Amino acid sequence: MSDLAEPQAGIATAARLELTDEERAQLHALAAELAGAPPGLLDDPDWLALARRASCRLPVRILAALRQLRQDAGRAGILSLRELLAEEGALPDTPTVPDSVERIPALPSTVAMLLGQQLGEVVAYRNEKGGALVQNVVPVRSLADSQSNAGSVPLELHNENAFHPHRPDFIGLLCLRGDHDGRAGTVVASVRDVLPLLGPADLAVLGSPRFLTEAPPSFTSGEATSPHPVLGGHPSDPDLRVDFNATTPLDEEAEAALARLGEALQATSSSLVLRPGEMVFIDNRLVVHGRTDFTPRYDGRDRWLHRVYVHLDSRRSGRHRSGRRPLLA
Repeated sequence: MSDLAEPQAGIATAARLELTDEERAQLHALAAELAGAPPGLLDDPDWLALARRASCRLPVRILAALRQLRQDAGRAGILSLRELLAEEGALPDTPTVPDSVERIPALPSTVAMLLGQQLGEVVAYRNEKGGALVQNVVPVRSLADSQSNAGSVPLELHNENAFHPHRPDFIGLLCLRGDHDGRAGTVVASVRDVLPLLGPADLAVLGSPRFLTEAPPSFTSGEATSPHPVLGGHPSDPDLRVDFNATTPLDEEAEAALARLGEALQATSSSLVLRPGEMVFIDNRLVVHGRTDFTPRYDGRDRWLHRVYVHLDSRRSGRHRSGRRPLLA
C-alpha cells in the first residue's frame, strides 16, 4: 500500500502511516461529535453502535491502512498510526491507581474506540479491569515490580491473555504521554521472523499440546488452560500462543523447545518507543510483546497508554458473552 512505510530488509518493521494536519482535523471533528453523543459512556451498547457507524467516516487513508491490517498484518504484524493527537498539554495528570480505566468519552479514548471499531469489534474481559473497553496502561507504585501493565520492570514477552480461549486478535496501544526519559519501549517479536530459525524437531514439539498457560496478574480470576500447543494453525504460517511468564511446559523436551523459541524471539525482537499521539495495532496471533524497564516518578507526568482489544469475529465468542455488551467471561 503506497501510503504506508515500506518494510526494510532483515527483521520486519511495522507498517506506518503519519496523518496530515487535514486528516488529524477530520479525525478530531469526528471524535468530538461522537464523544458528545448520548449516553456518553464508552461501554454502553448504544454508544458503541454509534461508534461503529462513525468509524466508517474516518479519513480514507486510515480506513485503507486498517483494512490492509485486517487482511494481512505482514511479516512484522504491526501497524503504527502517528500524529493522531495534538500536543499533550491539554491532558490531565497520568492516573496512578491500580486498574485504571476510561468510562467517559474524551478525545483520546474516543479516537482509540473509533479505530478499534473500524478494525473489528472492541471487546473486554469481565475479570480484567472491571470489564472496561478502554484501559489505562500506567505505572503504579505498589505494582512496580509486577509482571503486569502497571509495572515498570522489564515485562516478559507474551501474547495478550494467552490463557483465554478467545484472546484478542489485535491489541491497540495509544500513547498519550511518554515516560520522562523517553526510553520505555514496547518490545515486539513476530513468529514470522523466528520460524526459519527453528528446526523441524522444535516445530513439532511446539505444535503439540504440551503446554499450560495461567491467567496474567491483571485478571482477578481465570482458570489455567488445558494442554495446548504454542504454535497452531498452518505449519508454514502458524499462530503463536505463549506467555513466557505464565506458560509451563509439561516435559523436558517441551521445556527445551520453549526455551529455544524464547531465545529466537529475543534475538529477532525490536523495541518501539511510542511517542505521544501514536497508536500501534499488534496482531496478537502473530506477535508477542513486552516492555523494557523505565523509571516512573509518580508525579502526574508518567507514561500513559490507552489499551483496547479487538476481535475480528464476534460469533466465535458468543458462548462466553452475556447481554449486549462485548464483555467476555
